[in-house]
Amino acid sequence: MARDIIDAHSVESRDALVSWLEAGCKPAASFRVGTEHEKIPFYRADLTPVPYEGARGIRALLEGMQSLLGWEAIVDGDNLIGLFDAAGGGAISLEPGGQFELSGAPLETVHQTAAEIDAHLRQVSEIGAPLGIGFLALGMSPKWTLAQTPIMPKGRYQIMARYMPKVGTRGLDMMFRTATVQSNLDFSDEADMVKKLRVGLALQPLLTALFANSPFTDGKLNGFLSARSEIWRHTDNHRAGMLPFAFEPGMGFERYVDYALDVPMYFVKRGAQYHDVAGASFRDLLAGRLEALPGERATISDWANHLSTIFPEVRLKRYLEMRGADVGPAARICALSALMVGLYYDSAALDSAFDLVRDWSAAERQKLRDDVPRLALGATIAGRRLTEIGREILALARAGLGRRARLDESGRNEAVYLDPLDEFIETGRVAAQDWIARFEGEWNGAVDPAFTEACY
Repeated sequence: MARDIIDAHSVESRDALVSWLEAGCKPAASFRVGTEHEKIPFYRADLTPVPYEGARGIRALLEGMQSLLGWEAIVDGDNLIGLFDAAGGGAISLEPGGQFELSGAPLETVHQTAAEIDAHLRQVSEIGAPLGIGFLALGMSPKWTLAQTPIMPKGRYQIMARYMPKVGTRGLDMMFRTATVQSNLDFSDEADMVKKLRVGLALQPLLTALFANSPFTDGKLNGFLSARSEIWRHTDNHRAGMLPFAFEPGMGFERYVDYALDVPMYFVKRGAQYHDVAGASFRDLLAGRLEALPGERATISDWANHLSTIFPEVRLKRYLEMRGADVGPAARICALSALMVGLYYDSAALDSAFDLVRDWSAAERQKLRDDVPRLALGATIAGRRLTEIGREILALARAGLGRRARLDESGRNEAVYLDPLDEFIETGRVAAQDWIARFEGEWNGAVDPAFTEACY
């Protein structure tokens, strides 16, 4: 979630940055799952994007949500750009092109996640319907060009938009036209973090395949099943990718800090002002030698915000973020968190998943990541198709969730949320392939029906 951290405590050393990450360790009894998802607003009447301003714009949508929920405002200057639930920990924020994001609260069970998502979707429908606004459940906006896409009034996004074309060819598409679902999970200590990071990175292409849901761009087929994932391959590779160093001996919090220190910065925020330092080094800020802000010293806020501008397939903060999946309908949003909870929060499942991926080489992992946006479950690694690997991983997750035995009122454990993934594994076909078949069949080469069939 792109909500800035506020903590003005100064940071004097690299060791303090390591300690800040390490403070995320918690006992297994305190493990939680947080689920974030973005959705793309549009006007139902003419299928056009929703601008920020106006009586029926994004700001009006946020104001309506604030009135309904009573959450605290997040502002950028005079602009309302998000809401925060101080009691529960959830938040609503805006991505650069108006993508409307729920950053869910840290919850104990996937049952609670499902209830949270259901409530949120009912709430945005209640507020959005009178404004004529609907929400797409696709991983990329299917119809509008980049030029037609609105720009949200947030300082950090302006800095990013200026910088992105200098370091990749698709950064603006990533910012303004894609939508993801993300699951955030905890670790108990450094060794647990490293094992989960490695399993998550190795399996992120499988998640991309299972959740592939972005086959349209500019009103036509784009040649990919997950165009969103393909876009990331061409978006500032200094801060994205598969983190091959995470599999090397000596991996831990210190190694990730060293990596993050070498990722160029975007901004330094002081008060309400974003200072554009794009391309500068956090090491220089740490030493008080930042050219754009001479003498300014790093704070915890600077470090936390810098970590939020690093975009690997799995991101380390004080928890781990799974970043490989296209957004989809509510059932698949829950499925992602169920899959990762089943793998991460049961030691036997985690050990088995690690055994499955531990012998894959960096080159094999990278090739899989490169192939999946086009091939989805048809991709292979180490001589095995992803459908076969996915079947094993789903079985491990189901078993892990069964042993967790967190039951709902009907006596079902969290494995029920994995059901939407079963058909993909059994058929080898993912949602994007079904959309392509509709586009080439009953839609007669038009994407407009997606605004009815692929929306919440």
